[in-house]
Amino acid sequence: MNTKTIASIIIFAALTIALNLSSPIKIPAPYAPWLIYQIWEIPIVAAFLLYGAVVGFTIAVLNTLVLLAVFPGELPTGPLYNLAAILSMLLGIIVVKKIIDRHSGKFGEASSSILVTSSGIIFRMVAMAFVNWAFLRFPPPVGFSMPEEAIIMYVPLVVIFNATLAIYTIPLGYFVARAVKSGVKIT
Repeated sequence: MNTKTIASIIIFAALTIALNLSSPIKIPAPYAPWLIYQIWEIPIVAAFLLYGAVVGFTIAVLNTLVLLAVFPGELPTGPLYNLAAILSMLLGIIVVKKIIDRHSGKFGEASSSILVTSSGIIFRMVAMAFVNWAFLRFPPPVGFSMPEEAIIMYVPLVVIFNATLAIYTIPLGYFVARAVKSGVKIT
């Protein structure tokens, strides 16, 4: 890793962590008030789009480590659930982005953005449905000791939450990445 990459990781990780810990923008989902819409994932997506997978994944992991140490939330392993959500979304973005890059010229910018966003949403929804279904049944610190019936009712809410969070996070990450790219030479 070169100095510029390390500096980018530091800057975007600091922004992500600051937004996660101190942003006043925390909106409870109206259908599940314990799920909170926030904006701290946007810098991760922007850095991922600007500097690549290693940078995006590194920032996500650093954010998770800070949350585990400072503010894990109601469930001590909650930050690991967040990490699974972010990494699955980034994986969805990169899979479709690589396909689009191989077929350059076939897709316009709008089509590419829609496909990448859709893929990120779908990967995140599927991953988090599975993660919650698999782990909520365990006692704390892994889960909430939820019975199967409760998990089956809870998972659709998690899927809706993750879809709606990604539907604004990815496009705003694109917007931030484009704004940064237009003002900074990225090599």
